[in-house]
Amino acid sequence: EQAVAVAGAVIGGILLFVLIGMTAYLLWKKFCCLLSYEKLTSSIKTTNASAFFQDQTNPEMQLKSTSRSRSVPFIIPPTLHGRDWINLTNEEQVQEDRDPYMIPQSGPRSSFHSLAGAYVVGTINPELYKCPEDKSETDFPDGNIGRLWFSIEYEQESERLLVSLIKVRKLQPPADSCSPFVKIYLLPDERSYLQSKTKHKTLNPQFDENFVFQVSSKMLLQRTLKFLVYHVDKQKKHHLLGQVIFPLKNEVLTDDNKLVIWRDLEKENLEPPSEFGDIQFSLSYNDYLGRLTVVVLRARGLKLQEENHAVGVYVKVSLMNHNKFIKSKKTAAVLGTPNPVYNETFSFKADQTELDTASLSLSVLQSIKGEKTLLLGRVVVGPFMYTRGKELEHWNEMISKPKELVKRWHALCHSM
Repeated sequence: EQAVAVAGAVIGGILLFVLIGMTAYLLWKKFCCLLSYEKLTSSIKTTNASAFFQDQTNPEMQLKSTSRSRSVPFIIPPTLHGRDWINLTNEEQVQEDRDPYMIPQSGPRSSFHSLAGAYVVGTINPELYKCPEDKSETDFPDGNIGRLWFSIEYEQESERLLVSLIKVRKLQPPADSCSPFVKIYLLPDERSYLQSKTKHKTLNPQFDENFVFQVSSKMLLQRTLKFLVYHVDKQKKHHLLGQVIFPLKNEVLTDDNKLVIWRDLEKENLEPPSEFGDIQFSLSYNDYLGRLTVVVLRARGLKLQEENHAVGVYVKVSLMNHNKFIKSKKTAAVLGTPNPVYNETFSFKADQTELDTASLSLSVLQSIKGEKTLLLGRVVVGPFMYTRGKELEHWNEMISKPKELVKRWHALCHSM
């Protein structure tokens, strides 16, 4: 019995010693794994530099465009990985203590050659991070006479309209040199204006000037900004290069909403107004949709029966067929000016087979509270059956240029 007890004690001690040893071994292995540095070797799979640079032509790494830029290597700086390196210059060399790496042996010189010892872990395609190109400074249509940039903001508490004149590009002066400046009006007041500084000898003036107009919030949406761009010659004479008309009625103007806007310059109509005034509008016909579009732009030189802020002037647009009324639409009334600006668009359904018998009537009307509406002038555009001269030419040009806006001035007459 004593021999059996001794043998059992010996066997138990041996098993306990083995268990303690295995536990110590496992703890030591885990501690070594935590301290070891595991290099990134899976990202480099090519055996030469040419194969590495060919990899960037993979369609998945490129934008589908005709101009493809080369990918940029994404690297780990040498300070992060000890003594091993991959030199990215010609005749690259490798130094390492332990694991062998498959690396480029030769190839094009990289722009990262100064970072000796950098690990290449991937590539970045620069095309994916390009910002959209602003075409407002490069995309100028044929016949363009210049483009103007400005910003507007309205302060509700102080009732101030803040206008920033930013720049003008691609001016077309009457002479070789150009010294431009800009006058800014807040219509309907055409007697007072604010003026920028003159920029000498430049077709692309940069102004960056701020202007303030005092206007109540009730009247703000009835107002229109007008920019006149002038050139000063050597004799100090002023030559008008173009204008921009910008109604405020469709804009949301608040303290925290600063709008930056650009508009192409337009030539001012230098002809004197006709007897009853003139109206400017655009016509367009979409033959696919069978849609006739009218854009009522502005009127000038109207003979108002009474000039005050209570007088409203609006335009009524009517579609006729065989002198039979089809449909009419009208603009909002503009108060207190013989030169109202509208910029309102109307569409009418008109089949292509009806264009030879259809016509458009635009009537300018004046309304006063408590009084009857008065006709200030009227113009009709249409085919040969109804019109002649400029009105017929405008209609025919609209038909010959489908889906294009054709803009013209027309003299108003007083006949019904």
